Amino acid sequence: MAVSFLGKRIALTQRSFLKIPKRHGYIVLLPEIGEESSEKNPLLKDDNLPEFNTLTIEKCIAAIGKQTVDFEEKMKNLENIVDSKNVDVFNDWLHPIEDAYLPLETTWGIAKTLYFGNQSMMPTKCYMGIHERATRAIASKFGSAPLFKACKEALENKDIKLTHSQRRVLTKYVLEGTLNGLQLQGKEFEKYSDDLSYIMTKIKEYKAKYESSTAVYNMAIHNKHIIEDFPEDYLQSIATDPRQPYMGPWKITLKPYILQPFMEYCPDRELRAAIWDADVTRCSNYQERSVQASVTLEELRGRRIEQAQRLGFKNYADMSMQTKMAGTLENLHDTLETLRQTAFPVQEQEIASLTDFAKERGFNDAIRVWDIAYWGRKQRLSMYNCNEYKWREYFPLPTVLSGLFNHIESLFNVKIVESKKADIWHKDVWFFDIFDLNGSSATPIANFYLDPYARGREKFRKEQDSGWVSTIKSKSKIGNSTPLIALIFNFPPPIGDKPSLLSFRDVQVLFQKFGHALQHLLTTIEYSDIAGLSFVEWDAVFICDFFMENWLYEPFMLQKISEHYKTKEPLPAEAIEGIKKIRSHLAGYKLCKELYLSHLDLELHSSETFWVPMMKRLWPKYFVLPLEKRDVHVCNFEAIWSGNWAAAYFSKVWSEMIAADLYTAFQENKSDESQKELGARFRNTFLSLGGSYPSAEVFRKFRGRDPSPQALLDNLGLTRTAKETK
Repeated sequence: MAVSFLGKRIALTQRSFLKIPKRHGYIVLLPEIGEESSEKNPLLKDDNLPEFNTLTIEKCIAAIGKQTVDFEEKMKNLENIVDSKNVDVFNDWLHPIEDAYLPLETTWGIAKTLYFGNQSMMPTKCYMGIHERATRAIASKFGSAPLFKACKEALENKDIKLTHSQRRVLTKYVLEGTLNGLQLQGKEFEKYSDDLSYIMTKIKEYKAKYESSTAVYNMAIHNKHIIEDFPEDYLQSIATDPRQPYMGPWKITLKPYILQPFMEYCPDRELRAAIWDADVTRCSNYQERSVQASVTLEELRGRRIEQAQRLGFKNYADMSMQTKMAGTLENLHDTLETLRQTAFPVQEQEIASLTDFAKERGFNDAIRVWDIAYWGRKQRLSMYNCNEYKWREYFPLPTVLSGLFNHIESLFNVKIVESKKADIWHKDVWFFDIFDLNGSSATPIANFYLDPYARGREKFRKEQDSGWVSTIKSKSKIGNSTPLIALIFNFPPPIGDKPSLLSFRDVQVLFQKFGHALQHLLTTIEYSDIAGLSFVEWDAVFICDFFMENWLYEPFMLQKISEHYKTKEPLPAEAIEGIKKIRSHLAGYKLCKELYLSHLDLELHSSETFWVPMMKRLWPKYFVLPLEKRDVHVCNFEAIWSGNWAAAYFSKVWSEMIAADLYTAFQENKSDESQKELGARFRNTFLSLGGSYPSAEVFRKFRGRDPSPQALLDNLGLTRTAKETK
């Protein structure tokens, strides 16, 4: 039913919109890669789409091996011509690099898509080999001293005529080269290279400890009374036999998609406390020596600060600001503090209210950290009558997708049409063309795959509500390449005539990831180095995610994307009202938690103070509840130690703040004409310009002023609650 419903809608739009030219003559390429394929990606069919039907691990490994060698050889050969006179930095250097990079990016993207979407075709070990090989090759783009010198000179030479986009590409190469230490000479450069090697060693060391510490823990539950309120799809993920989710026993681990729902649904306080303790003591001195990470992370943060100082920055956090929209640490701290000053008093009121709620239901102790998720869910259900699992019946995936596509089409003047021309890696995968209604071309401007359903262990999963956007091809005029991505989710699959039914959290993830995807798909920039999300500041990459999610709290949008899968009745008015209010629930506590982790991350990377007194000093500034004695969460702050978010954890809060401000423009001007004009302006700025302008400048192009944190406080209901509290 799920597929047929969507197919019917798309079929209608096809007939009434465009006659799509037929594609003929697909050929099957053999796994061997000979000389004749040097100018072509062997994983693509003759229409330049991936050949998923006959793809193998061996093909991917062979292709990435050859393409990385070719790319590195190309870089070496090009370095030899830099010193010759009259070199055109773009035609003689950057254009050939882009041309050589695009097939490599595509192969890497295909492997990543399979890693997320079909682990039987691309197991973790195989993918990590491809990932590391590609990363190493691509690093040579920004690790070339001759290229760095040539780009710097071209940027500074006023006699060279450059387009705005070309200047921005050169700016990227110069910035990346600077952060790679290419302006350093002799022994200073050698020391800097040693810094980078040491840091990578420590990151790997930490990652191994973190993974071991996480993997070693599990708790078996045999008591059926414990799992009475657990949702069925969650029980399937923890049951020893997923085919009999109610039989047990059930295994609880520290994986986020297991841990988070457990804290919300487990009625046994002692079990919640035990799991919480296992979580926050990971990699700490409470565990066996082999997985203790305190010394490792101190060595890592110390060397990161030294690395930044060698480049002339005060510290690592200061260096991080070079690639952030926030601009300076002072501006960032001021903004975060503005948010905290409103959120913290609200949190005080929230915790008091939660305590009263729990006591009315027989709870006779002080609320502790491990109680918040459990009692918070119960309070939310009581206050807003929001049975999120009951709401699922009103969010069948085909209806949600139809409403989402319709909104994207009307807002940004495009058409999304299902196509059967592409190979797919599983029968449940859909493929779509995007057409630009601003032009007259019958050729798609971009394409995407959609792989919506969970498939047990076949798909990669991390968070409770995972969604992935995998880039396969970037826009490039040089390589005649149009954007192609894969959107991969873990939504409940259809069962018989029953379609995939989404929780509201699933719907949020869907809207967020489509926002992220649109920035890649609708870019108009001709150089892949600055198209889509390339060269967009780290704290701006989630702006479109949160922008799209904001529409979900509008009654008209909820009506557009919902209907009961059996009765076709609309979402009840009380449910719409509940959803509008739901994000205000515990919003002060949740925002303070993100602000705390952001501040902690920045201070860890700007101060040489040992992390224990730092954590103890910052905690009471952000939390009403006291810091528990065994809480040593710094040791398992994986995102900043082995993830990519060192001195950048604040990025999601910043993106959410910017998105709220942008969305306010649509709230202030609700006429159809205004919405159309704003949609066109948003497309022409945030969706079109990619990294061709700094994000602060793109924001000013749309909003006509600098951003303000006030819109986020308003969106989360914190401004209103703060006034009521006073």
